[in-house]
Amino acid sequence: MIDKAVLVLDALESGPTTLAQLVTATGLARPTVHRLAVALVHHRLVGRDVQGRFVLGSRLVELAAAAGEDRLTAAAGPVLIALRDATGESAQLYRRQGDRRVCVASAERPIGLRDTIPVGTQLSMRAGSAAQVLLAWEDHDRLVEGLQGARFTPTVLAGVRRRGWAQSLAEREPGVGSVSAPVRAPSGRVIGAVSISGPIERLTRQPGRLHADVVVRSARQLSDALRSAADGAAGATESDPVAADRLSADGLTAAASPRRDRA
Repeated sequence: MIDKAVLVLDALESGPTTLAQLVTATGLARPTVHRLAVALVHHRLVGRDVQGRFVLGSRLVELAAAAGEDRLTAAAGPVLIALRDATGESAQLYRRQGDRRVCVASAERPIGLRDTIPVGTQLSMRAGSAAQVLLAWEDHDRLVEGLQGARFTPTVLAGVRRRGWAQSLAEREPGVGSVSAPVRAPSGRVIGAVSISGPIERLTRQPGRLHADVVVRSARQLSDALRSAADGAAGATESDPVAADRLSADGLTAAASPRRDRA
């Protein structure tokens, strides 16, 4: 039963979800999904939005704070700094929270004209290359819902999936361009977007042509770090459960840190 409850929680990671969508995402019988969702609501692990859809609950935030710093956020610092230095532009990491995307880590360009996005800033899921990345690999129903009122089109998202990165020009803010690539959990699910952003005068009308390769490499570096940490924690659990959390955190930071002997 715990495994089935985890399936429900995993399905809610991308945002508000109806009961029918939960059934499709989990592959479980509708009565089972409904029973699990109601039980999880009771324990505040799942909540309801104003439209009655299921969302991740406030208790998960409390548990995450108790467990320590989020793994992805902890690994992002050195990767974003290296990305900022390589491109000369501000770098960010976004995660989706419901109908918004939130900047959970950033490395700002120290001088000159720049696009400043402080950690904690909430932005629309309807515009910007990071929004494209966070939406592009969603299931059909969420794609259709996410495209309502969006500044980008289904054709644009198809291009994002094909290339593995997104770019935008003045979608979120006039005069600002950006390039983003997906960060994936060990399961392959897109859980974040690494981005750079700056004035179009510097990024040009084709920012992806300039910076897509390094942005994709940075996103892949974070994905690999998450996978390495998960593998290390799983191995440690078999021999020493107490050491598993420590190994996961230490291994993730080491895996994400750029090697100084590489160009």
